Amino acid sequence: MAGRLLGKALAAVSLSLALASVTIRSSRCRGIQAFRNPAGRTGLVGRGLLGRWGPNHAADPIITRWKRDSSGNKIMHPVSGKHILQFVAIKRKDCGEWAIPGGMVDPGEKISATLKREFGEEALNSLQKTSAEKREIEEKLHKLFSQDHLVIYKGYVDDPRNTDNAWMETEAVNYHDETGEIMDNLMLEAGDDAGKVKWVDINDKLKLYASHSQFIKLVAEKRDAHWSEDSEADCHAL
Repeated sequence: MAGRLLGKALAAVSLSLALASVTIRSSRCRGIQAFRNPAGRTGLVGRGLLGRWGPNHAADPIITRWKRDSSGNKIMHPVSGKHILQFVAIKRKDCGEWAIPGGMVDPGEKISATLKREFGEEALNSLQKTSAEKREIEEKLHKLFSQDHLVIYKGYVDDPRNTDNAWMETEAVNYHDETGEIMDNLMLEAGDDAGKVKWVDINDKLKLYASHSQFIKLVAEKRDAHWSEDSEADCHAL
């Protein structure tokens, strides 16, 4: 009798555990399905390399200046007749591609703070500086990042890390140093996720990470800078 009661009790426990397991799996599946990539299927399920389900927010600071000759005069492209714009580019450690020095927005962080922080960490190696050096960098960056700027793009981006249930969204913002004086006083030094950093001439030959070439093209258009040697392409830039 005791054996039968024990057997029934064990069976009931097993059934409860099985039902709980099914419920957990079902809830998890419903949770996954709640996040659908707005651009459609990617062939990858789950979060993949991204930290969150659904949108993962990033910020991309595009720092530009005019290319100048030894006398300080802006250089004009001989074919397009437009001045040549330069931007700060980093070479990513994870994939080896050149990119805008951006990164992920921390929880509760303002986009403006992310833009300045990521640029300092990746293009100026601020994480490895002394307290005094960090204060000096912060003062100079404040001057650059507090001036008028252009929001180049905001929203979903095509990124190799996107999956069916997690994807990248970014805000790309252009901060332009018109005279070049601010950036001339800041020494570029790769840090954090960047292996290399340098000033790069903007043109249609650029091969950059993910959607970054499209952002750079939009900057060239908005600043009325050189983009292509094809004058027709310049006239019909995005």
